[in-house]
Amino acid sequence: MEISLEKQSTNQALIKIKLKEADYQPKVDAKLKDYAKKANIKGFRPGKAPVSMVKNIYGTSVLVEEINSILGESLNTYLKEQTFKILGEPLPVEKENDSIDWKTQKEFDFEYKIGFVENISIPLDKKFKGTKYAIKVDDKLVNETIENLKSQSGKSSNPEVSEAGDRIYGDLKANETEFTKTVSLDLEKITKKLAGKFIGISKDAVVEFDAKDVKKGQWEEAFGLDEEEANTIEGSISFIVKNINRTEVAEMNQEFFDKVFGPDVVKTEDEFVGKVKETLQGNYDRESKVFTEEELKKSITEFAKVDLPEEFLKEWLLKANEGKVSSEDVEKEFPIYAKQLVWSLISNQVATENKIQAEHEDVIAKTKEMIREQFASSGLGSQMEESMDMFVDNYLKGEDGQNYMNMLTSVQNDKVLAYVQENIDLKEKEISIDKFKELLEK
Repeated sequence: MEISLEKQSTNQALIKIKLKEADYQPKVDAKLKDYAKKANIKGFRPGKAPVSMVKNIYGTSVLVEEINSILGESLNTYLKEQTFKILGEPLPVEKENDSIDWKTQKEFDFEYKIGFVENISIPLDKKFKGTKYAIKVDDKLVNETIENLKSQSGKSSNPEVSEAGDRIYGDLKANETEFTKTVSLDLEKITKKLAGKFIGISKDAVVEFDAKDVKKGQWEEAFGLDEEEANTIEGSISFIVKNINRTEVAEMNQEFFDKVFGPDVVKTEDEFVGKVKETLQGNYDRESKVFTEEELKKSITEFAKVDLPEEFLKEWLLKANEGKVSSEDVEKEFPIYAKQLVWSLISNQVATENKIQAEHEDVIAKTKEMIREQFASSGLGSQMEESMDMFVDNYLKGEDGQNYMNMLTSVQNDKVLAYVQENIDLKEKEISIDKFKELLEK
């Protein structure tokens, strides 16, 4: 057998395999003899048919089976000996007018396309700079949150006459384009001038205004239209009022405290404000942690400059998912796939170099944490803990065990990112929630 590798670029190559008769014939003969011992052929007692007859019947299929087996084993062994990292699976090269004559041919030539990346090396030390973002929850955000909670917890009513802050339910009609839609208008999200037209009106009233009175983004935020609908509206507008919805703001009392945080968790206004701030800070700490890690992954990925064999991977993805995705689907989703693949390669390399390993106990702990977060607002804390082992076991066995493998990968990723942050020059940067939102939009 002859195996050779012919590099076609920095990340793609062709593997050529030549099989001679001596490479496969002994295995074929042994398999045919075994068949002859078991074959049940008409005219012969079981196992007594001549090998030559067995060969005429089964020879070609046995030859194909053995050659495919030899190819698979030889190719896998050869690739494991290489220093580069194989991506996807080898793709057989299909040649035009190159049919194999399995009856007479003695030597066989096969070719496989492969995609790969060379070893990745990332010096994670204090020369590598990174930023750890910390979102500061200020009094403005706390007060806004409390006002929202008071509105959400307040009693609803349908008054006869509208006031500022109400929601007006009715039919929106663009007179020039004949666009109509039933909407719920939030008066606090349009200009004061336009909102004035909706104050002091009753059911069945018709409010007339012009599309230019609605500022950019207000069609979506205040009227609940989607972007496409908003772009079709112009000229004079009619709004026929069907109902008026009003929510009275809840009072800061024990009933309100209990509704938000549960019975007797907080008992005074100061405790309530402190609990709101603590909850907000915890939520934003989690968000800033995720953002910090994503930014670090982006920086490390850019630094590593991993050159993927894009054309090979697209072809492999199409063939590996044959019938499930189109070439258009692959083109559309490839950037996301490539980003995930590059980070996976980097994460595995860092884990290997630094002996970072996800343990079974880590998987169990992370799964429990995930389940607790999912049940956090259900009020089933104690009951959930009693059945936690069952929840964990059921989840990790799900999807034929793929959930376990996904969680194992997630744990390793967490450990790699923790290692990165410990070993690089990571400076903490405190930012406001508004600044954080700006960063997310970039």
